[in-house]
Amino acid sequence: MNLLIYLAPFLIIMAIYLFRQNQRNRRGRERLNEAKEAGLTEPASLHPFINLSLCCGSGACVKACPEKALSIVNGKAVLTDPAHCIGHGACMEACPVDAIQLVFGTEKRGMDIPFVSPTFETNVANIFIAGELGGMGLIRKAAEQGKQAIDSILKKKNNGNDLDVVIIGAGPAGLSATLAAKEQNLKYITIEQEASLGGAIYKYPRNKVAMTQPVILPIVGKVEMYDISKEELLGFWLRVLRDQKLNVTFNERMESVTKTENGFEVKTSKTTYRTANVLLAIGRMGTPRKLDVAGEEQSKVVYRLIDPEQYRGQHVLIVGGGDSALEAAITISQQPDTTVTISYRSESFGRVKPKNRDRLQQAEAAKQITVLLKSNIMEIRPDTVTIELADKEIVEIPNIAVIICAGGVLPTPFLKDIGVMVETHYGTAQAV
Repeated sequence: MNLLIYLAPFLIIMAIYLFRQNQRNRRGRERLNEAKEAGLTEPASLHPFINLSLCCGSGACVKACPEKALSIVNGKAVLTDPAHCIGHGACMEACPVDAIQLVFGTEKRGMDIPFVSPTFETNVANIFIAGELGGMGLIRKAAEQGKQAIDSILKKKNNGNDLDVVIIGAGPAGLSATLAAKEQNLKYITIEQEASLGGAIYKYPRNKVAMTQPVILPIVGKVEMYDISKEELLGFWLRVLRDQKLNVTFNERMESVTKTENGFEVKTSKTTYRTANVLLAIGRMGTPRKLDVAGEEQSKVVYRLIDPEQYRGQHVLIVGGGDSALEAAITISQQPDTTVTISYRSESFGRVKPKNRDRLQQAEAAKQITVLLKSNIMEIRPDTVTIELADKEIVEIPNIAVIICAGGVLPTPFLKDIGVMVETHYGTAQAV
């Protein structure tokens, strides 16, 4: 009897522990099954690879992940929401047993990564790569690479060119490189195809955690930021851009890089630059995939949703069938007096999260969104859009804004065209 009295607290604690473990495992399995049902099992970019033989199931990585992409399943950490992961690396830092590595690609799906030397130079002399394009998704490390690439470029200046370096891309690596170029008194220009800086971060949803650790920037020094949102980070960079008077141009798209006798000619959508070196900091998002239809060049056509409130009271067309398209349509439909139509060329929304599919069905049933499956955009006019429906009927609907969510064109063909070697990685660990 006395033994039972002593054992009772222990048994109660064990029962509570096992109950919580079962609850945690159940939630993890549910999230994993949801991802499998939606076909969202492949991470888009840098992501954790978990060595299950080392994993102790502490859950520290689950708690550390800003995107809540990890769960405990059967006592081990599992990437249950691969589509959410953007490679923060907080999970790896939190793991108490070093069971996590950051990798690109998976066993089933390889990912093309250009060859880059320890000095960030490609196999093509005087062409450098820094940041996500070269295999580094972490913001702080991309920023470090931008500076280090400029340190290498310092040794490769030559006469006969207008510029020492053209920096392509104004994301973390490009901005850090820009600061370093100014600090070293290089003749430089930074071009960005988008209307704002930030690279892929600019395209994150509102309030998304963009950075979890401090970063050291040239001129600026150490920036103490923890769990900082997209908006806060972009605001900081905008202040740096203004305060340092950096030579950055926006809405200028790089079109070609051609070797010359003394360096390169970089042709853009606005002009041509003669430079000794080129630093590619363009990320992996590439350029938006276009529909190639008449009228697409109009200013009312954009390729991502930034602020749903700007579409209040308008006729809006969303084109695409992924989660970004569905989420854009659902969010905009919640704005007062807004008419939303979503057009998708396939017969169903396949690779999307179940909750997005359910929310879209609810919005369609409530007549908040018109869904046009097996449809194709024929022409975009100033006040209307012409669409071919599934039965081949051509209709014209009122329209003030078009958002095309058709993904991006990766820069791999461009890299190969200029002679940069590209290697395919299948879950290969990255140095961080």
